[in-house]
Amino acid sequence: MSGKFERAVNRYLQHLAIERGLAENTLDSYRRDLNRYTAALCSYGVLDPQDITEATISGYLQELSRGDEEHQALGARSVARHAVAIRQVHKYWELEGICAPNPAREIQPPTIGASLPKAISISQVTKLLDSINTETPAGLRDRAILEFLYATGARISEVVDLDVDDLHFADDAVVRLFGKGSKERIVPVGGYAQRAVSDYLVRSRPGLAAKGKGTPALFLNQRGGRLSRQSVWLLLSKAAQRAGITGDVSPHTMRHSFATHLLEGGADVRVVQELLGHASVTTTQIYTKVSVDSLREAYQLAHPRVN
Repeated sequence: MSGKFERAVNRYLQHLAIERGLAENTLDSYRRDLNRYTAALCSYGVLDPQDITEATISGYLQELSRGDEEHQALGARSVARHAVAIRQVHKYWELEGICAPNPAREIQPPTIGASLPKAISISQVTKLLDSINTETPAGLRDRAILEFLYATGARISEVVDLDVDDLHFADDAVVRLFGKGSKERIVPVGGYAQRAVSDYLVRSRPGLAAKGKGTPALFLNQRGGRLSRQSVWLLLSKAAQRAGITGDVSPHTMRHSFATHLLEGGADVRVVQELLGHASVTTTQIYTKVSVDSLREAYQLAHPRVN
């Protein structure tokens, strides 16, 4: 990356962090996409933001779709994410006089078909939770994490970032979560998850905490530090294998299942929107199609005059 590009990208990332308050995970995503973009520009011989053209950007996005000797081809969703990052950074660079006029103004990301979230059934959730051996400190922690994921619909980053003080079980049985852009929301916690987390706090966390240097984190690893997202992915994957659940089961699967089961149970879509922390109800409405599909399947199986 040329020095001009490095400075220009860093200014934009500082803007996102300081003025827009984006989370570190989001900043890392922007950083990766923009570093790849500017590295490609340099390989084309474009070393100054002022020399970027609309054709250059279009060619780069096409290259992402095709792949090259160093990178595999990206799907439409990933290319769209890159296109959004490029449009946003050029909009900022134009305002700052770094790159004017804006060559990305007319760039359109590829059209993405609406993909349905993957959810597991209620019985599969039960099998998943019951697969955890709660006779060990790690098992108590793992059961608490999975119960919490399903009870709250929290993102994995929100769960691993939780501190003990974010729990409010004594009065209202709620948790304070910090979502994208550090937006705070309050989410109820059901009885099963409350009991699992309370058991972990009493019977497991003190022993794990004694191995560390002292941390406010709710969920701890074997060294007494804050548990990582990768560790939660791994424990969930192992639990799914033990439960005999085929296909990919991720922390986001628990979030999808939370939303789908609430809607199937009659919850209002706007309530689910608030619980998930979606900025727009449009994002939440994709789950309503999952519920409609479930209703249609049940109808086709049960009605005597379907065919």
